[in-house]
Amino acid sequence: MPIYEIRDDEVIAHATAPSSAKDALLLRSRQEFEKLDLPMVRLVAIWNALPGGTPIAKFEDRKTAVRRLWAAFETLKPATRASKTNRSKDGRKPSKQADLISLLRRPEGATLEELVATTGWQPHSVRGALSGTIRKKLGLDLSSEKSDRGRVYRIVAKAA
Repeated sequence: MPIYEIRDDEVIAHATAPSSAKDALLLRSRQEFEKLDLPMVRLVAIWNALPGGTPIAKFEDRKTAVRRLWAAFETLKPATRASKTNRSKDGRKPSKQADLISLLRRPEGATLEELVATTGWQPHSVRGALSGTIRKKLGLDLSSEKSDRGRVYRIVAKAA
């Protein structure tokens, strides 16, 4: 499930939680968005800043505003992690394998959907990379457990 970042009036969809979200609102669900209780003027500004939308002067009511905005958020494509600004010291983009490992090393781990969105691979390719590359080739301990987010994968520290 994407995470939507609202910074000023710009909305950015992320496959995973962004590392730098200072001065930004992070939303995972429509219910979180409803609870924000943003002023109507701000909701209109967010709507007018969305790409491809028709600018408006006002919404009929808050419920309509939240419903229409959330539907527009869901059409946004998640930002890719290996963008031009995310390069290593030698100027190369990080590998997709490195992206997988960094997501799996997070304390909260990563779901299959997050890994698919980050790499752009098919789900069966991600599962193959987890089994063949992460577990067998690199020898990393990988845990898999069901949670409220779905199946969550994470790299666990080996016992000494």
